[in-house]
Amino acid sequence: MNRRTTLRTLVAAALLAAMPAFAAVDVAGVKFDDSITVAGQPLKLNGAGVRTKVIFKVYAAGLYLTDKKTTVAEVLAVPGPRRVAITMLREVSSDDFGKAFLDGLNANTSKEERNKILPQITKFGEVFAQTPALKKGDQLSLDWTPNEGTQCYLNGKKLGELMPDQAFYNAVLRIWLGDKPVDSSLKPALLGEK
Repeated sequence: MNRRTTLRTLVAAALLAAMPAFAAVDVAGVKFDDSITVAGQPLKLNGAGVRTKVIFKVYAAGLYLTDKKTTVAEVLAVPGPRRVAITMLREVSSDDFGKAFLDGLNANTSKEERNKILPQITKFGEVFAQTPALKKGDQLSLDWTPNEGTQCYLNGKKLGELMPDQAFYNAVLRIWLGDKPVDSSLKPALLGEK
């Protein structure tokens, strides 16, 4: 190998090392990309974990934010888009998923907060009524886009209407991050603690 070829090889290696890595985090066999794009803005994986109920793994969830945050207050205050990405690890009826959603929301919000976002809670409930069940491998995304609202996607297809209030999205986040999270081991995982 001559000097010029060696120099080109070293320069190419240095450039590759300087490029951002797009590695994936594996959670229970589900891959969460380190970064994604929502509403044209890059988001970073804040954390990911598994929701278990009794001994059953129900779904893997990842939280994406513009910047990594380690406290609930910081997550709820983040400007810009956000995403909660869920991949089902078992089949769950939409009735059961909707009930778990409402139970988590009720446990982590006050009656006054729920009354303010009641129309959006109702719309969100209608989203689950459109699908008889969430099957193993289904991917559910809940995106918040500033000046637009919350949009739900199932396997990349829009579900339901846009829900405009950020208070609604924050109430949904508290299902996993609130004082009474649906899974006490998932909360620190989404906050990047493990």
